[in-house]
Amino acid sequence: MAASKSDRLSTRPDTSAISGLSFSLQLQAIMTKSSPKRAMVTGASGFTGRYLCRNLTRAGWQVTAIARPASAAELRNDPSIENVYEYTGQTAELLNACANARPTAVFHLASLYFTTHTSEQVEPLIKTNILFGAQLLEAMKSSGCTVLVNAGSNWQNYRAQPPFDEPEFCPVDLYAATKQAFEALAMFYVETAGLRCINLRLFDSYGAGDTRRKVVRLLLDTLRTGQPLGMSPGDQILDLIHIDDMCRSFLHAAQLAFEQPQPGAAIYSVSGGQRRSLREVVATFEEAAAHKLPVEFGARPHRYREVMNPWEGPPLPGWTPQIKLLEGFRSLIAEEIPRAL
Repeated sequence: MAASKSDRLSTRPDTSAISGLSFSLQLQAIMTKSSPKRAMVTGASGFTGRYLCRNLTRAGWQVTAIARPASAAELRNDPSIENVYEYTGQTAELLNACANARPTAVFHLASLYFTTHTSEQVEPLIKTNILFGAQLLEAMKSSGCTVLVNAGSNWQNYRAQPPFDEPEFCPVDLYAATKQAFEALAMFYVETAGLRCINLRLFDSYGAGDTRRKVVRLLLDTLRTGQPLGMSPGDQILDLIHIDDMCRSFLHAAQLAFEQPQPGAAIYSVSGGQRRSLREVVATFEEAAAHKLPVEFGARPHRYREVMNPWEGPPLPGWTPQIKLLEGFRSLIAEEIPRAL
């Protein structure tokens, strides 16, 4: 029997539905004995996806991935991924992939992101973030997979503190709006296909090997080159989380979904737990590097719809970040910056 509408739409942690009660523990024991955990990962070629696949393998999961042809060729060389299915836009490709892989859980990370989109980018945003997601949900239904861990974004909530009891949102940009649209699609499959869905509102991650032009990468490049780095005034609040902690949140969310006795959807925040202003983040990085950086605050204005105070949503039950910001920065610098520097 499906959960009531109020339970499914609530973003508050529902301990009666999500936590490990006796029925849930029995269900998980049956699943563990009957078959290994089989993960299907979308977005496996991205920074978070690569780390997640490795963490899933270490945790004993069998991992398959769905990717575009160019990314699929690269992923086939990844030892943590057993099989890669190519996707060129056809629903049948996802139906076949799920039928063959028979995943017990899907980790949906694939997305297309533009900070400020152009008219020409509307179609690819819709195709990647909405159409592909709808095809994936239909393929999950066809194969009988009922566990979904979805990578959302805190940018779905531009206001710092939206009402938690209402299915309201305020997207920062069109990207965030498409992420919200996928969650609405997923609710149909909660109603009709017994889906147990955990939507994770993610914040900015960092870690070794990250080539995305985000603040930590910019600071690393400045430390390496010594070139001045122009920044905004620096008063916006950032929520940074180490990639290892973020991967742990995905695995934990899957476990919660397995233990959930009824179909439903929940929204949880995956925060690094140490919110800092941009100026404070730079100061922490300088402390970790034992080096003053040529950062020029105020050299550029805040961007359009800058998130000044990130959303504070209900935390993922039973999970807490383990890596402190200073510790994470020190480890990252030690790995990425030559000792001679």
